Amino acid sequence: MSMLDTQSSCDDEKEFGTLSVDDARQKMLSAVTEKAVCEQVHLTDAIDRTLAKPIISPINVPSHRNSAVDGYAIAHIDLPKKGDIKTLNVVARVVAGHPYQGSLKKGECIQIMTGAQMPSSADTVIMQEHVEVHGDIIHIDARHQAGQNVRQAGEDIKKGAVVLEAGIKLTPPQIGLIASLGIADVHVKTPLVAAVFSTGDEVLNLGEAPAEACIYDSNRYSLMAALKKVGCNVLDMGIIPDEPEQLKTAFEMASQNADVIFTSGGVSVGAADYTKQVLAKAGSINFWKVAMKPGRPVAFGHINKTTFFGLPGNPVAVMVTFYQFALPCLQKMLGLNHPLVNPIIKAKSTHSIRKIAGRTEFQRGFLSKGEDGAWEVSTTGQQGSGILRSMSEANAFILLEHHQSTVHEGESVLVQPFSGLF
Repeated sequence: MSMLDTQSSCDDEKEFGTLSVDDARQKMLSAVTEKAVCEQVHLTDAIDRTLAKPIISPINVPSHRNSAVDGYAIAHIDLPKKGDIKTLNVVARVVAGHPYQGSLKKGECIQIMTGAQMPSSADTVIMQEHVEVHGDIIHIDARHQAGQNVRQAGEDIKKGAVVLEAGIKLTPPQIGLIASLGIADVHVKTPLVAAVFSTGDEVLNLGEAPAEACIYDSNRYSLMAALKKVGCNVLDMGIIPDEPEQLKTAFEMASQNADVIFTSGGVSVGAADYTKQVLAKAGSINFWKVAMKPGRPVAFGHINKTTFFGLPGNPVAVMVTFYQFALPCLQKMLGLNHPLVNPIIKAKSTHSIRKIAGRTEFQRGFLSKGEDGAWEVSTTGQQGSGILRSMSEANAFILLEHHQSTVHEGESVLVQPFSGLF
């Protein structure tokens, strides 16, 4: 026998997995449904929440005709004809919030500030820079048009119009828009409850003394931070040792109290990976080998009615699989119909990157502008899946596609900035 009968791994050059990244993501998305329900909150508590009901304007915006500039409000019949100069008397000065109650006579105008309500007898505003002023008299020429520099009531938003559709994530500009309509309370989706725990006898809690052959738990904290950023309420279940009964109890408890469960580690082929064994009995779980690096072993499914994500144990693999698989699923579960745009751009690689065709790789990179103003990207040093520093120093994923082989210096690569994810 010239070759041992071994199992495949992410370092193999021929067999990398049974599912492509796109297929794995699509299978997960097809298996999850919206779980969030509707609640009413004050506008100040609505940031980053999913809008549950559309925003319908109760008013016209603007609510009244107003001046778009600082200048002089006149009736268009007082506009001079071509080649003429008109002289008008200034009879009042109007600022926003203090409308003019009188009526303009022929040959009269009022000085008006931006946003101030237009008198009913005026329909045109001359910018202050386009007049000659002599005390209470102004002179205007024939360059102007009837109706200029006036914002009509309902010009931006008409009463009864749908301003924001349900299913969007509320961002600061949208919060401001809702406030401009006088709306104090909005209907949003409730946060998901996400249970998070790490597994393994070698994993230490923060605050514990260092121990031989042990490591501090970083995965749980990375996941909890990522989940809170998405808008989940986190149920921290700590570290579960490699003991099947304790794992079973933890899964059952989590499934009774959470909408989604996240674990890291224990879904590979190790002799002590009891998580996989317990999950096979506890719920409907698929254990996938995905053609990707890092993050090849992934478990996904349901325990009772709770969605389960079993992510790899290596810290970088946890982050990669969370953002590539879990994040889109969580957005769907939150009822987010229009996720914020996560752009993928092209950038020039500043050095060669070794790559074997047949799997998708997520290198950690630093994206910046070169001297020529074009985007360029470099890796953040060693790219091992256990080197969390490679992730913390990065600001983007370098996406090396399934079919792609080694990238040479100066070639273009796809880059996914963290700013659209984190």
